[in-house]
Amino acid sequence: MIQRQIVLQPIGIIHTDFTTKENIPRQGRLGTNNNGWVEINPEFVEGLDRLTEYSHIFLIFDFNQSEGFNLTQITPNHHQQKGVFATRSPYRPNPIGLTIVSLERIEGNKIYFSGADMLDGTPLLDIKPYSPELDVYTEAKGNGNSHFRN
Repeated sequence: MIQRQIVLQPIGIIHTDFTTKENIPRQGRLGTNNNGWVEINPEFVEGLDRLTEYSHIFLIFDFNQSEGFNLTQITPNHHQQKGVFATRSPYRPNPIGLTIVSLERIEGNKIYFSGADMLDGTPLLDIKPYSPELDVYTEAKGNGNSHFRN
């Protein structure tokens, strides 16, 4: 099988108050006062049509300041060794991040949101709407934090 080269171009830039990795909340929904905004490149603004019909969106971004990766890592909260694909670490073979944020408003080419867990200046690769009908699996399980369990 011949693999094709994958080339991604940012559609915008994410702006937050986080200038160092140490200040970022471990997960966006766990932080406070972690608002941000996305500046969409002008040629993609038309793609924002009707996005405000959703309360939450996925931001897919490049961990552009992540260097290298390990296939196994020690998790910061459980101190367990896991394969990188069983973690949310930015140190991945393809450093792609995914965060669900709360969409506050859109003004022109700017999307304002809360729930930031990325550095200021992070390249945005894509946006997808969060749909509770499609994206929630009530039977899902994981080795996450107990405060997310019922």
